[in-house]
Amino acid sequence: MLRHTVTTLRASDRPLQVEHIHARANGGTNRVSNLTLACEQCNRAKGALDIAVFLKKKPDRLHGILAQAKRSLKDAAAVNATRWILFERLKATGLPVEVGSGGLTKFNRTTRNLPKTHWLDAACVGKSTPEHLITEGIVPLLITATGHGNRQMCLPDKYGFPRTSAKGAKKVKGFQTGDIVKAHVSKGKKRGTYLGRVAVRARGFFNITTAQGTIQGISVQYCRIIHHGDGYRYEKGVRYSSHA
Repeated sequence: MLRHTVTTLRASDRPLQVEHIHARANGGTNRVSNLTLACEQCNRAKGALDIAVFLKKKPDRLHGILAQAKRSLKDAAAVNATRWILFERLKATGLPVEVGSGGLTKFNRTTRNLPKTHWLDAACVGKSTPEHLITEGIVPLLITATGHGNRQMCLPDKYGFPRTSAKGAKKVKGFQTGDIVKAHVSKGKKRGTYLGRVAVRARGFFNITTAQGTIQGISVQYCRIIHHGDGYRYEKGVRYSSHA
């Protein structure tokens, strides 16, 4: 698995080639740590030159490539050691399973004239990608991992001393920070209906973050649970149009 994506030309929207950082003619190997990606122009220009000679006038780029080459490969090793076992176990379920690659995904996406987005990449993975994808008018659901808070009792200053008070109750009146709530405020300056993520306060007046912004000081009596917090944030993406 190639993980070095630094190129000598910073090329985009063009075919890339595997390039040896230290040329094989000079004793370089095919180890992943000696491989990077480059456009054909840079690949030909470098040839068997030492990378330090080729990029002597571009020290920042040279530093970036060499820094990538020195990075640990333990994460890639862990993936390579487990991915085929995972594949075999998925096949054993009897469900249809296929494998793909980043190159195939990009090919599928570009031949269908689709822009680069995470959700369209997901739709273009593998050989089973339909020739014609119906994407017009689709609004993707964007999911962001937010976690369940942290275990720090309070936040420290730069010297390590507490600079905030201890955490309050995790739940207030059955509500917890991260829950999705709907509040219908029938009177007062904050009259209106609000739907969003809640941040609880011990005194019973919550903050609700909506698509339009954060509304502060909404009484718990106006709130009702729509979805209990599960460590993720959900929001609608931009409606896709092929004419955009």
